[in-house]
Amino acid sequence: MVTPKRLAELIEGESVMDAEPIEDADRDCPDCGENVLKVGYMPGVTSFVTGYKCQECDWAEIEDEE
Repeated sequence: MVTPKRLAELIEGESVMDAEPIEDADRDCPDCGENVLKVGYMPGVTSFVTGYKCQECDWAEIEDEE
């Protein structure tokens, strides 16, 4: 099973400072239609984002929280 920090790193493409627990995003992947997970994380000291990642394919999306 993937950890929240590892999922955030898969979405971000590099290491992150901290991550919140993984949740079901209650949406389907736009590419393959499978389940999507979401995780909130801090890629840096001054930012917090929510990342979405499909469980079955490579689709991922980042939503900035400003």
